[in-house]
Amino acid sequence: MSVPFSILDVVGVPEGTPDAVALRRLVELARLGDELGFARLWYAEHHSFPTIASSSPELLIAHAAAHTQRIRLGSGGVMLPNHAPLRIAEQYKTLEALHPGRIDLGIGRAGGTDPRTLRALYAFAPERFPEQVHDLRGFGGAGFPEDHPFASVRAVPEDVALPPIWILGSSGASAGYAGSLGLGYGFAAHFATASPVPALQAYRRSFKPSAAFPAPHAIVCVGVICAETDEEADWLAKSSDLMWVRMHRMIHEKFPSPETAAAFPYTDADRAIIAEHRRHQAIGSPETVRRKLQQLLDDCGADEIMLSSNIHDQAARLRSHRLVKEHVQLLV
Repeated sequence: MSVPFSILDVVGVPEGTPDAVALRRLVELARLGDELGFARLWYAEHHSFPTIASSSPELLIAHAAAHTQRIRLGSGGVMLPNHAPLRIAEQYKTLEALHPGRIDLGIGRAGGTDPRTLRALYAFAPERFPEQVHDLRGFGGAGFPEDHPFASVRAVPEDVALPPIWILGSSGASAGYAGSLGLGYGFAAHFATASPVPALQAYRRSFKPSAAFPAPHAIVCVGVICAETDEEADWLAKSSDLMWVRMHRMIHEKFPSPETAAAFPYTDADRAIIAEHRRHQAIGSPETVRRKLQQLLDDCGADEIMLSSNIHDQAARLRSHRLVKEHVQLLV
């Protein structure tokens, strides 16, 4: 059986490109994903990073949904500590009402930014994540006990179900929790250095069927850069190499071009960072990408593979997704 592909879009902002232009371009990838039959397209919540323009996933979802027909759209994810659960329930029930059967709600317990920005967001403590998930599900239709302080609060539109909830993680800490609640689970292998195997095993062991998920469903998101040749893909990946080095140095700038990256004076420590991150990515021709992704799938048993493709050139980024969807087939 063939495993479905999906897309994660963080709306990267290439150097030389205004933020507004990068945001308007997101429709191009959404339409391509819709045309090619990708299963879903998620937008990630990040704040105060000049590299990334996806600070408001729900607005991006609404915009992309208006320009597509079939592809599921969702958050990958909403960082729940940054928000009141009632507000998230209202937003995503509204999206579900406007685009029924096409919305996903992925949530995470991290802040998606630095501590100072979290203060500006008035974020909740991450330790309250289980409480927030409980409240979110309560507002979403599960309800509250009669003596609960929120028992009389209604999340409007009231007669619309909350979209399927996915819990996202990068270390496996939330995997068993997601399974115990009968939710979907997504592992962020595109930036995690930990193997997804223990997390997915914990998720499946603890899984209890629910109305939204009668069976476990695990997505693994992978960094993928695909081109006609290994050499071309390696060149395109240089942008991502420099991005990771800058992140480790706590330098936040717009996404560099391969030319900028090639001219950067890397240290031995920088090269070690690059090698470690490349080890977890699938970079190359369609056949090279297929081998890498098939090995990952054989190891972890994911139900779906989500592509995170950070490429400076928009045309090359669109072509990467097309090459994977049209020429890479993964089997379980």
